[in-house]
Amino acid sequence: MTAQSESTSHCQTRAATPKDLTAIAEILADSFHSRAGINGWIYPLLRLGIYEDIRNRLNSSSPHYVCLVAVVSATHHPNSWEYLAGTVEMALRSNYPWPFNNSCFYPYLSNLAVQQDCRRQGAAQQLLLKCERIALAWGFQDIYLHVLENNHQARSLYFKLGYRLHRIDGTWTSLLLGQPRRLLLHKQIKLPAQSNIERD
Repeated sequence: MTAQSESTSHCQTRAATPKDLTAIAEILADSFHSRAGINGWIYPLLRLGIYEDIRNRLNSSSPHYVCLVAVVSATHHPNSWEYLAGTVEMALRSNYPWPFNNSCFYPYLSNLAVQQDCRRQGAAQQLLLKCERIALAWGFQDIYLHVLENNHQARSLYFKLGYRLHRIDGTWTSLLLGQPRRLLLHKQIKLPAQSNIERD
């Protein structure tokens, strides 16, 4: 299944294309990296690194990788033909360094980010729901993602959509430096006829 375009009243989700790379890199850099202090000097390098990483993954032509974008039409964002509101990636991962069969793999979401002026407007939810439909088309009914334990807004969204805690991943930085732990969340995806997700 390809990530064909789907839309709501103001937001449309579709597969990312090379022309989206600059905007995607900016959204991710702005969402995950501070510009305060010395970070302001290295921010362009961080953004360039993100750009190259996404470009390489888009060029990989893997059947089980997708990068989605949520776009807002010009009627909802003036002075722009198509404004990127957010992005997310999904690929298969394995718990084993050398997977021995397909049952070792699971769909894993990463790099979900939304432009600051588009948050709390449904873009992230639409991206997540689209990923679920793609995962089902890939033949999977389970989906996973990580969230930092102090990211309460993201956790609230994930729990609203049916994700539940699967595992707490502590690292040496969380133990020694008091950094927030990463929570691995899991959702069992229901088939469309069984789905009762409220889309707002």
